[in-house]
Amino acid sequence: MRQRRFLPSIRVLLAFDAVVRHRSVTAAAQELSLTQSTVSRLVQTLEEQLGRELFSRQRKRLIPNAAALTYQKEIGRALDLIQHASTSVVVNPQGGSLSLAVLPTFATRWLGPRLGRFLQSHPGVALNMSTRIQRVDFSTEPFDAAIYFGTQDWSGLDHLKLFDERVTACASPAFLAQNPVRQPDDLQGLPLLHLQSRPTVWSDWFHAQGADVPKGGGMLMDQFSMVIQAAISGLGIALLPDYLAQVEITEGRLAPVLHQGVAVRGAYWLVWPPEKSNDAALLALRHWLDLNR
Repeated sequence: MRQRRFLPSIRVLLAFDAVVRHRSVTAAAQELSLTQSTVSRLVQTLEEQLGRELFSRQRKRLIPNAAALTYQKEIGRALDLIQHASTSVVVNPQGGSLSLAVLPTFATRWLGPRLGRFLQSHPGVALNMSTRIQRVDFSTEPFDAAIYFGTQDWSGLDHLKLFDERVTACASPAFLAQNPVRQPDDLQGLPLLHLQSRPTVWSDWFHAQGADVPKGGGMLMDQFSMVIQAAISGLGIALLPDYLAQVEITEGRLAPVLHQGVAVRGAYWLVWPPEKSNDAALLALRHWLDLNR
């Protein structure tokens, strides 16, 4: 049985959460459309219910103590989960909701254009997507699965390999007109554009060309969208996954450098916690990705 003493009302918890986040009763009251006295009373109710102080009072200000800060982190996660569950019921009352974390550029360039077919063939599934660059902590974040790039090091998670990465070096036509590249040695001294999540990809590409990695610098970025724009602007040579490169090449914004479709280390994976393995919506997505990868 759940003990009611340790289950404060949502109204009380929202007031507490807002006061800790804003460090201000006034700001919390504005966020919640309540009076300052009501917020202060709700916080006091929580302290009485738990039997301990969570704030020190200094000139009408509420200063959260260490216990309050720790409690607010856990309460914040719980409120996010409740909000997510409630949203899912509203959006898809028949059930079958799936929350997916996905890499930003992969979401817009590969997954997004294909999602219409998935949703048409699975009308009972409500798919909620959020972009994430870093790996998700499934124990604290409200996601059912995630799509990431990496090697097979998904400890504690079930996974489905989508496809290996193949890359093409690209630059703007104007850049290549000024800096013709006919062999790997021609890249000596030219600016190479680097992505934080692919520290070895240029090394892999040069080895596939039978050449040594040139010495020299280049810009470092954290998203492919930035790398693509930098290459289009003539700031250097980008190394792009083929599903990105082909779009830019076809539309004439970039031109390939030397060999296209070079295999490098790493692949795209769908990963999920084992307890979600039998979730109907996730099973539908896994089957569809398996057929369309």
